[in-house]
Amino acid sequence: MNIAMEGEMRIDSESDIVTARKTIRDLTAKLGFGLTDITRIVTAASELTRNIYCYAGVGVMRWRSLNQGKDVGLELTFEDHGPGMADVAQCMEPHFSTSGGLGLGLPGAKRLMGKMTVEPAPGKGTTILMRKWLKT
Repeated sequence: MNIAMEGEMRIDSESDIVTARKTIRDLTAKLGFGLTDITRIVTAASELTRNIYCYAGVGVMRWRSLNQGKDVGLELTFEDHGPGMADVAQCMEPHFSTSGGLGLGLPGAKRLMGKMTVEPAPGKGTTILMRKWLKT
């Protein structure tokens, strides 16, 4: 698979979670991330892709490589037009879940990526942006 350094994929089926994982795994390897960071980034992307599928039904994952001088990184954006989050702070608390799960998804993704912003629009959707820089 030839992965572009910038792109997007629609998320609307459970199989898209697997496709997103493979896409991000291939891209992070191409960017030069090590195995540990690849695993972290793929896990975070998988969680947010699953959240779109489970809670919004449909959305999009966008990716782009980042270059600041000699620093290389990856930016991932997850956008949906589902019900949104009424209370982002509560959703970011470990063990908070609206579906009976472990409640580790969003706070775990933030911990794995380092940089994460959540832009909720209750009743209109959610946009989550994550960044990870390659350690040189």
